[in-house]
Amino acid sequence: MKRLLLPLVFAGTAATSALATEVGVAITAGQPGFYGRIEIGSLPQPRLIYAQPVIIEQARVVEPTLPIYLHVPPGHAKNWPKHCRKYDACGRPVYFVESDWYSNVYVPEYNAQRGKGKTKDKVK
Repeated sequence: MKRLLLPLVFAGTAATSALATEVGVAITAGQPGFYGRIEIGSLPQPRLIYAQPVIIEQARVVEPTLPIYLHVPPGHAKNWPKHCRKYDACGRPVYFVESDWYSNVYVPEYNAQRGKGKTKDKVK
């Protein structure tokens, strides 16, 4: 009897864990609701929240570090020392881009360059 019970317990545990799978949602640059590093490339100059880059911790590297552009929630830019680690940007010069510029300039251009903004003709 014990030999039958043990496999049934393991089978029940496996079935329960299979039902408890997590569902994740991935948001990438060029989508509404994305916060993080963006590549400017050939896009028009971004509208910035602060004119000068923000650096929280001095980098210990002797080489000059290029600034990065970030789209972050307003509270993150205002309290950057608390949030820079989330973006792997402590010790780096950071320019924060305005959300309006990100949504109205960057996202459409990003999507157009990647073919996401084009509509396809429907087949009748």
